[in-house]
Amino acid sequence: MPGALSRRSALSFLGGAMAVAATGGGGWPVAAAGPGAATGLAPEPGSGVDSLIGRMTLEEKLALLHGAKDPHSLGQAGYTPGVPRLGIPPLRLADGPAGVRVTRHATALPAPVLLASAFDPDLAREYGRAIGREGRALGQDVLLSPMVNLIRTPYAGRNFETFGEDPLLASELVAGEVRGIQGEGLIATVKHFAMNNQEHERESIDVIVDERTMREMELPGFEAAVRAGAGAVMGAYNKVNGAFAGESGPLLTGVLREDWGFDGWVMTDWHAAHSTAAALGAGLDMEMPDGTYFGGALRKAVADGTVPEDEVDRAVGRVLTVMDRFGLLDGGAPTRPGRDPGAGVRTALKVATAGGILLRNERGTLPLTGPAARSIAVIGPTGSIPFVSGGGSAHVVPDHAASPLETIRERAGKGARVDHALGEDVFGKKIPASALSPATGLEKRKVAAGKSWTYDGTLTVAEADEWTFVLHFSGPPAGRPKVLLDGAELFPFRPGLGEYFTGGFVSAAPDGLAVRRAAVELTAGKHRLKVTAEGGGKGLAFRLRRTTSATRAADVAEAVRAARAAHSVVLFAYEDATEGRDRTTIALPGHQNALIAAVAEANPRTTVVLNTSSCTSMPWLKRTGAVLQMYYPGQEGAAATTALLFGDANPGGRLTQSFPVSDDRHPTAGDPRRYPGVNGREEYSEGIHVGYRWYDAEGVRPLFPFGHGLSYTTFAYAGLRLRRRGSGLEAVFTVRNTGRRAGAEVAQVYVGPSPDLPLDQAERALAGFRRIHLRPGQARKVTVRVAARALSAWDSERHEWVLGTGRRTVEVGSSSRDPRLRGHIEVRHGS
Repeated sequence: MPGALSRRSALSFLGGAMAVAATGGGGWPVAAAGPGAATGLAPEPGSGVDSLIGRMTLEEKLALLHGAKDPHSLGQAGYTPGVPRLGIPPLRLADGPAGVRVTRHATALPAPVLLASAFDPDLAREYGRAIGREGRALGQDVLLSPMVNLIRTPYAGRNFETFGEDPLLASELVAGEVRGIQGEGLIATVKHFAMNNQEHERESIDVIVDERTMREMELPGFEAAVRAGAGAVMGAYNKVNGAFAGESGPLLTGVLREDWGFDGWVMTDWHAAHSTAAALGAGLDMEMPDGTYFGGALRKAVADGTVPEDEVDRAVGRVLTVMDRFGLLDGGAPTRPGRDPGAGVRTALKVATAGGILLRNERGTLPLTGPAARSIAVIGPTGSIPFVSGGGSAHVVPDHAASPLETIRERAGKGARVDHALGEDVFGKKIPASALSPATGLEKRKVAAGKSWTYDGTLTVAEADEWTFVLHFSGPPAGRPKVLLDGAELFPFRPGLGEYFTGGFVSAAPDGLAVRRAAVELTAGKHRLKVTAEGGGKGLAFRLRRTTSATRAADVAEAVRAARAAHSVVLFAYEDATEGRDRTTIALPGHQNALIAAVAEANPRTTVVLNTSSCTSMPWLKRTGAVLQMYYPGQEGAAATTALLFGDANPGGRLTQSFPVSDDRHPTAGDPRRYPGVNGREEYSEGIHVGYRWYDAEGVRPLFPFGHGLSYTTFAYAGLRLRRRGSGLEAVFTVRNTGRRAGAEVAQVYVGPSPDLPLDQAERALAGFRRIHLRPGQARKVTVRVAARALSAWDSERHEWVLGTGRRTVEVGSSSRDPRLRGHIEVRHGS
C-alpha cells in the first residue's frame, strides 16, 4: 500500500533498522505490566473495534483523526468530536506536564525536573496519579504528557518540563508517571517523539543523529513509556535525518510499532502536520489541532485513490483500541471523580520538598536555627511574588499560591524580624512626569471600549544609559498599545506562536496585566515617544514603566542595607523559561549576578534560592553561604522551600543534569553545528557523550556534577558485594546515616566500559539507583539490580543490543563524581 514501510526501507534508516529488543531482557526500559500494556499492532479482526469501524462512514472516520473546535470547551488544547450515532464519545486533550492546563483552576505541581530530582519512581507514579485524577475531574480524556526528551543542551527552553540528561533515570521515571496517570483512567501521551531537544527552529531543524546515539540516549525513555502502556505518542516538530519526525516511517512504524509493539495512536504536535498520504502511510494517526491534512485533504485522497481507505481504518482502529481499553466505548470508564484540591496540595508539597537540592552549605548557613531564624532579610522579586511554573503549555493557574515571604514570616513566628527588599525590579518604575513633555502620565491609563488614545511627545534623558521599558496591558497580545521611540516600535508583535509563549513569572504583573520588555541604549537628550492605544471591544488598561542604572543601583543599595541589618539573608533568584524560546545564556537574567555579589559581600550568611528552569552559572558562588535549587516548584513551592530552609525537612534532591561553570564549558559549547545548528541542520556529533558522560570524556570539571546534592546529615557506605544475576548483576552494600538528623540519600550505581565492545563507551554510566530514608544512626542493606540493558550497547551494524561482557568496574556513591565504593565483576551471558 502507498506509504507503507517495507523491511528493506526500515533497514536503510541510519544505516539499519532498529529491529531487535534488549539482550537478556531485564528491567530497563520497564517491561509492560498490568492493564493497558502494549499488546499488538492493530485491533483483532472481528473484534468490537473492527465491527465498529465497519459501521462508520468515511466522514465519521475522519472526525476521529483530526482536531476540531470544541462546542463546550474548557480551554483545553485539543478536541475530537467522536461519533454520537455509534456511541463514540468526544475526546478532550489537555496539556499537563505539571498539572492540567484548562481555563479552570487546577493543581500546579512542581516542574517535572524537580520531580526527577527526587530520584523516586514511586513518587513519579504518585505525581502521575494526581494529574490523572484531576484531569478526569476536569472533564479531560487525554493528557499531553509526560515529556521525556533528554536535556542535551542547557539552553533548551523546555528543560524544566522533562527529567534530565540520563536515559536510565528518564526511563524509570516516565514509566512510573505513565502508570500513575493511566491508573486513574486518563490516557497518557508521551512526547515529543523524537530528538526534540531544543526550541530554536524547532519546527524545521533537521537533527542529524546516528542510530546508536538515538537508541542509547533519546529513545529508551520512549520505549519505557510504551512498555508501561502509554496510550498515545506525540510526534516531534523537528526533522530527524532529513524527514519530519511526524512522518518518519522508520520511527513511527519501524521503531515504535514493529520493534516495541506499540498499539496506541500517534498524534502530531500542534500544527506539526506536513502531508496527508506520506504522513498517514508512515504511521501518523491524528492531526492536531485541526484538519488541514487529515480532514478535507484526506477525504479527497481517499476519493481519488491516493490513499486506500484501509489506511484510514488502520489509524481509526488505533484510536478506538485505546478508547476501548479505557472503557470509553462501552461506558465502562469509572465515574469522573470530583476535584480534590486538598489531595493536589499534599502531592505538590511532597514533590517540591523531596526534589529540593542543597547545592552548597558552608559554615552551617542552613538550616536556619537560633538567631539565624529570628532575623532574616528576604531579597528578590520572587521572594514576595510566588514563582509557580514555567511558561507555555506547562503553565498552570492554581487555586492559590503563597509567596516565600509569607511562609517564611509565618514559620519564623512572633518576635522574629523578617524584612523584604526588592533587589531587582522586574516590573519597572513609574516614568517621572518631569521627563515627559507634555507631562501626561503613562501610569494607570484606561481606554474605553471603542475609543482610542494617543500620546505624542518628548522623553528627555539626562545622561546616556540603558533603559528597559516595561509595558503592562490588559487583553490579548494583539490589542496591546503601540509604542514608538524615535520612530522604532519597542514591542513588535512576535512572529508565529512566539507571542503566546510567555514565561510563568515575569510576563504577568502581580495585578494580572500582561508584561513585555524592551531594553534600549539611550543617548542623553530628547527622544520622540508616541503611544497609541485602542480600547477595542472590552476596553484597555495599560501603563508604561522603565528601569535605569539609577533605579537598579537604588534597588541594590536597599537590598545591601537589609542584608547588613539581618543575621541571615535568603535571596531568591529566578530565570523565566518558556516553550517556544531557548535561553541565550546560563547566566541569571538581568543584573541578578551583581545583586547577589553585593548582598553576599554585605552578609556572607546569604542563602541563594534558585527558581530557574535548568542549570545556572554562579560567579558569586564562593561568596555565599548556601545555594538551594528549587527550579519551578509549583503552588506549594513557598511552603516546601521554607521547610527546607528551616530544617523542618531535610534536603534529599539530587541533580539530574550537570551544571557547567560557564557558557563555554558544556557539551554543546563552541560548536554551532551541535547547537543551535547551521543552515537548519543540527548534528549530534557528541554521540553517546551527553551530560556527565561528556564531562568525563573531555576531562572537564562541572560546577556541580550529575547526581550531586547535600544533606543536613551525613551518610557512610560500606561492604560492596557484586553478584551476577542472569546477564545482569546486583550491587549489594550498606548505607548508614552517620549524622544527627533523619534524611534521604540517593545511592547511585555506575558501571564502567566493557573491554569486549569495540565501541566508544562512557567512562561511567548510571546503571541503577535507590532513594532511601534513614533515621540518625540507622543502617540499611541496599540491593540495586542492574539490568542487562544497562550493561549493553547498541550495535549499528547488527541493529541490536549487544551485552558488554568482560571485567566491568562498578562504582557506588552519591554523585557521578563522588564514588564511595568500587568493585569489579565479570559480565557474561546468563540464562
